[in-house]
Amino acid sequence: MAGIVNYIKESFDELKNNVSWPTWTEAQSLTILVAVFSIIFSLAIWGVDSVFSRVIKSFFSWIN
Repeated sequence: MAGIVNYIKESFDELKNNVSWPTWTEAQSLTILVAVFSIIFSLAIWGVDSVFSRVIKSFFSWIN
């Protein structure tokens, strides 16, 4: 149990002293960037999924 407590203390010490945190402005701009790329990526996946769905439907209708 002492090992877990020591690990948690060292983790907090590492976060407090050695991690360089972004400024509030940087965090906001990076959040917007991630949101925009997530939307673009989800639209691209939706488009590819729609195309594959139509191709598979037409393939199976061609078989019957």
